[in-house]
Amino acid sequence: MRECVIVDGMRTANARAHAEKGWFRNVSVDTMLNAVYNALFERNPQVRPEDVEAVFCGTANQAGVQNDIARLGWLAGGYPESVPTNGIGQQCPSGMAATEHAARAIMCGEGDIYIASGVEDMQKVPMAFAMEFPAKLAERYNPAELPMGATAEKVAKQYKVSRVDQENMAYWSHKKAFEATLAGKFKAEIVPLEGEKEDGTKFLVDRDQWIRESISMEKMAAMDPAFDPENGVVTAATSSPLTAGAAALLLMSRDKADELGLSYHLKYVRGVMAGCDPTMMGIGPIPAARKLLERSGLTVKDIDVWELNEAFGSQSLACVRELGIAENAPFDNLNVWGGALALGHPLGESGVRILVTLNNIMKTDYKDAKYGVAMLCGGFGNANASLWQNVNK
Repeated sequence: MRECVIVDGMRTANARAHAEKGWFRNVSVDTMLNAVYNALFERNPQVRPEDVEAVFCGTANQAGVQNDIARLGWLAGGYPESVPTNGIGQQCPSGMAATEHAARAIMCGEGDIYIASGVEDMQKVPMAFAMEFPAKLAERYNPAELPMGATAEKVAKQYKVSRVDQENMAYWSHKKAFEATLAGKFKAEIVPLEGEKEDGTKFLVDRDQWIRESISMEKMAAMDPAFDPENGVVTAATSSPLTAGAAALLLMSRDKADELGLSYHLKYVRGVMAGCDPTMMGIGPIPAARKLLERSGLTVKDIDVWELNEAFGSQSLACVRELGIAENAPFDNLNVWGGALALGHPLGESGVRILVTLNNIMKTDYKDAKYGVAMLCGGFGNANASLWQNVNK
């Protein structure tokens, strides 16, 4: 099989999904998506839009303005009609699934150049928007346990993840994300896009909106539980916030990248999808990562860098503990530039965003690392994990 490499990756900043306070509240979904496409082509002029074999785009809630955004967004950007698109839906892992579909197509020789993207605006298309659950689902599961907050509480209880440990994780997520922002770590991946401040002033958004410059353990301890008022241990501070954003990867066969004189650092090794109890959806990365490592002949200790999407502090800690990666934050080699508790989680975008960030971390701070893994859980029990290798190792 041919090798698939990441030539480049870009994303917008992640903004609050809020009708009055969100920096992208008046920015359309296709505008966010096309901003990252444009950036990829501008940074890699050897690649023309018409050279792209196909575009795979992940979106969790494919309704309203996100209905077939893969195709409609591409056409709205003025890109060639001849380039086909494929919308991928796998809830939160949608963007990662899009990436894996593109990588496998390259490895199988179906094409040389693909774009894998993900986008979500949780203000314009809220979670469960226009969704109807099959009636028979209630015969198998308690409907009250299916919402994301309920799953986070259930995981916390069954895996004995304390509120204090969750808040400690949120503290370090914000601290590391803010430090990375100050150090300019995200400059290589964020394309500035015009947005609006709360007072309506227009400005170029080049940093993630949700990151707190200072975060207080005392203030978090005083917050009310978000989903279980009487016995809950999950708060807004330990839950990924509602977010809007887009991200994209330029994937290519290694031979084609060499032919065009393009540089790259990581190649795709393998990806896996896994399923779990939807009322415990947050633990999905556990079976996904285990399957990934087993099929690759590797162990947790062989992985140099991890990116885990922080849907909730409870599920994140349950996963890293069960996998044997770490016990508590701060983590040595996981989410080293912060995670979704600070950066935000635009559902279908996140699976691409963590890969964009993983690629940049391994090109800079961990340039001698051999293996990196990105993984995330998803609504209703979908999960995904993918393995990437330094091409020089």
